[in-house]
Amino acid sequence: MTRKLFLFLTMIALLASGALAADVTGKWTAQVPGREGQTREVTFNFKGDGDKLTGTMSGRQGDTPISEGKISGDTISFVVVREMGGNQIKQSFTGTVAGEEIKMKREGGQGQPIEFVAKRAK
Repeated sequence: MTRKLFLFLTMIALLASGALAADVTGKWTAQVPGREGQTREVTFNFKGDGDKLTGTMSGRQGDTPISEGKISGDTISFVVVREMGGNQIKQSFTGTVAGEEIKMKREGGQGQPIEFVAKRAK
C-alpha cells in the first residue's frame, strides 16, 4: 500500500510541476539595445511544452531558431546561433516571466551582456 501511495504522490507532483511552468507560448516583442545606443525590434515566437521551449527569434537578419530551450517555473532559457561574416556567434538568453512581460538578459556574441523587456504581442 505504501508503494502505491508513493507512486501516486510522485505522479501528482510531476503533473503539478508541469502546471506551474510559465505560459510563454505566443509572440513577444522587445526593443533590444544595440551598438551605439540604438534599439532594434526583435520578435520572439515561443512554444512551451512542459519544461521544453522551442521557437524562433526574428529581427533584421530574419528568423533564427532557438535551441536548448528550457522552462523552469517562471524562468526561461535558450540559445540562438547566428552566422555573421562567416563566423558563428552563440548568444545565451535567460528570462523571468511576470504576467505579460519577460525580463530578459542576453549574453555572448559581441559586447557586454544586455538586459531588456519583451512584451506579449496583443
